[in-house]
Amino acid sequence: MTTLLLIIIYLAFFSLGLPDAVLGGSWPTMYKEFDVPVSYVGIISMVICLGTIVSSLASDKMTFKWGTGKVTAVSVSMTAVALLGFSTADSFWVLLLWAVPYGLGAGGVDASINNYVAVHYSSRVMSWLHCMWGLGAMAGPYILGFILMGGGTWNTGYFAISVLQFALTAILFISLPLWKGRQVMADEEGQEFPSKALSLREILAIPGAKNIILAFFCYCALEQTTGLWASSYMVLHKGVAEDVAAAYASMFYIGITVGRFISGFMTMKFNDKQMIRIGMSVLLIGVLILFLPLSEYVALAGFILIGLGCAPVYPCIIHSTPAIFGADKSQAIVGLQMASAYVGSLTMPPLFGLIANHISVGLLPAVLLMILLLMAAMHERLVRIRKQH
Repeated sequence: MTTLLLIIIYLAFFSLGLPDAVLGGSWPTMYKEFDVPVSYVGIISMVICLGTIVSSLASDKMTFKWGTGKVTAVSVSMTAVALLGFSTADSFWVLLLWAVPYGLGAGGVDASINNYVAVHYSSRVMSWLHCMWGLGAMAGPYILGFILMGGGTWNTGYFAISVLQFALTAILFISLPLWKGRQVMADEEGQEFPSKALSLREILAIPGAKNIILAFFCYCALEQTTGLWASSYMVLHKGVAEDVAAAYASMFYIGITVGRFISGFMTMKFNDKQMIRIGMSVLLIGVLILFLPLSEYVALAGFILIGLGCAPVYPCIIHSTPAIFGADKSQAIVGLQMASAYVGSLTMPPLFGLIANHISVGLLPAVLLMILLLMAAMHERLVRIRKQH
């Protein structure tokens, strides 16, 4: 039963990644049909991010009340309905309307499953869970491309992915008996007590909570800023052709996905703290390589190393949360981590856009280095605080 449930969890995270890159692939056609500026895709992305922030913050209360299984099933059903709505949209404003349930559903899946796996499974499983997200994120554009090459439209692509989400929704509802509810936890002395949803003030009052939340913000800020600006950096700073730069930028995401597969095996030897430090060390090497005034291939190697370094950090921070703070508090903290992650994704790439526009895109390595150093400082501060408690 445990293996069957794990397969379902992996499928849920694969489906979470499926639509993530489809918007970018279909937007060149969509914005022309809707007669809006190409920049309006950023508005859709912001609405989705805001939805994920809201549902992530509410995840502790929802999971406490309904359990992880129901929250996941309902959240996936919301994304399925939203994607179906995307496929039928005939205006930009209708897309914005459907972006709301899409964001709410994605955030619910992300926060609830991440905590469930952190509590009930090994770090290896957590790494491969996020590898499944990466496979989904890569599969989505391929599905869209296959449909477009066959004479279909972006609407058909969204419809196909919504059908896959509806199928998964059915599987999740059928599998509800397999999920273990959050009922009774135990403290360090083994004394049992009922778990309860925590308020934002209670979460932030936990020693080390602010540090792990800020570290998570930094991680997602670094990942998203790199992913969004790597191609522009290669074109504007290294003089690489646009099509070549786009291919180079994709290597960053391939590095993350392959790195998480490899990390799953590495967790058999190293614990979460060690994996996070290894990841940050590789990240540092990758960022420092970008400072070198050498060829485009050296810069490409830097971005690949940044992707490989990112790989263990995200899943291992989440997996370490129950061990650091206790299983009774982990859902609340993971929910806040997810919210801070989306805030980082929402704010830092546009902020660097202002830097690139008014100063120079060549400052990307310096900005990434500052974010990385702050993330490392917060993680090491967390380690010291938890040693004292």
